Amino acid sequence: MPLTNTPPTAELQALDAAHHMHPFTANGALGAKGARIITRAQGVRLTDSDGAELIDGMAGLWCVNIGYGRAELAEAAARQMRELPYYNTFFQTSHVPALTLAAKLAELAPGDLNHVFFAGSGSEANDTNIRMVRQYWALKGQPARRTIIARRNGYHGSTMGGGSLGGMAAMHAQGGLPIPGIVHIDQPYWWGEGGDMSPDAFGLARARQLEEKILELGPENVAAFIAEPVQGAGGVIIPPDSYWPEVQRIVDQYGILLIADEVITGFGRLGHWFGSQSYGIRPHIMTIAKGLSSGYQPIGGSIVCDEVAQTIAQDEFNHGYTYSGHPVAAAVALENLRILQEEEIVERVRDVAAPYLAQAWGSLSDHPLVGETVSRGLMASLALTPDKARRARFAAEAGHAGYICREYCFANNLVMRHVGDRMIIAPPLVIATDDIDELIRRARRALDQTLAHLQRDGAMVAA
Repeated sequence: MPLTNTPPTAELQALDAAHHMHPFTANGALGAKGARIITRAQGVRLTDSDGAELIDGMAGLWCVNIGYGRAELAEAAARQMRELPYYNTFFQTSHVPALTLAAKLAELAPGDLNHVFFAGSGSEANDTNIRMVRQYWALKGQPARRTIIARRNGYHGSTMGGGSLGGMAAMHAQGGLPIPGIVHIDQPYWWGEGGDMSPDAFGLARARQLEEKILELGPENVAAFIAEPVQGAGGVIIPPDSYWPEVQRIVDQYGILLIADEVITGFGRLGHWFGSQSYGIRPHIMTIAKGLSSGYQPIGGSIVCDEVAQTIAQDEFNHGYTYSGHPVAAAVALENLRILQEEEIVERVRDVAAPYLAQAWGSLSDHPLVGETVSRGLMASLALTPDKARRARFAAEAGHAGYICREYCFANNLVMRHVGDRMIIAPPLVIATDDIDELIRRARRALDQTLAHLQRDGAMVAA
């Protein structure tokens, strides 16, 4: 039933349409339709202004790792606000939450990733990374090393820098992206792009595009390669097992810096503290955000290896943000990390939740509309197809079937996102097995409704 402590839904929707500009949205169409107003949340479930309860299959925006409603984080924020609500770290000063969080991240991060430059988000952190790697090479006496290689359909934020690093064609069509000095190679998406190649052969071929691009540009001109361990916003694209070892060989051979964008895969999402550990790669810089505070406060950063940090320290780094290492955000992040560690949530993902989700999600592969189901940790996706045997795309515009399925998911009180014609989930890490079962039931119901809709419209046609 509707909540009693908020105005009626229609009134809230009208206010939203009149004044609120949504990200990645055609706001005119949304205003006419009316946004769904979320009013509270607990655990893995959301409640809207009409009192309906939804399973949040996307952990907010890939970020609410410890689930909703943890009072400890609210209390940590309140304590810090009373003690020191804000101070900057620009003018040869520091404060306890920022320096303590930096030390904690150095303890958790693998290898010699012992230094942290804080930002307010993953987008900001990737902007930092562009400047940092170029300054690093300038201080090393190699200023020509400015070009950064990234991947098509990768996502690294929506700022001018982060959006340029990402390889999203729709983003590059607006605002003059990408900025100079950033180039892209193909993604390791076997199901959609692998043709007749085996997954391992395809993974090697896509990794070797990095080597080809380095040689085309000249190694003396390449600063870094940036990639997500598992592509998130691109559709939960899980690379073949052959891909990352070959990338590591290439960056080692040519002396290229490796930036692992761990904004989604960090802090337990893949069953390790960081996705880099899941794939055995050794980045020089890791981009972090989202799960760092479980989304309870905006915070991000770059975890930097000894060599890069010590080189950057040789000169003034003319870069920073007003809210870098904000004391309240840092205090909340520390409490979030304490909960993840003391409650062994990362280990539970690895040993319980991820294997259970893999089996349950895999059961959807028998659906006539589903061509592929894949998962890694608590990230999963499935491909919608009109023809399983040929791994075929729909004749209709890409994303038509996915949007229909997303709408049926929402109608069935399940937040499951679509990327083109892939359906993706990344639930809170604390999701229980019975919640996974209910998620699968709602997903299957939405798939049934989507199939009936496509058949009714004559849209089950392969390209």
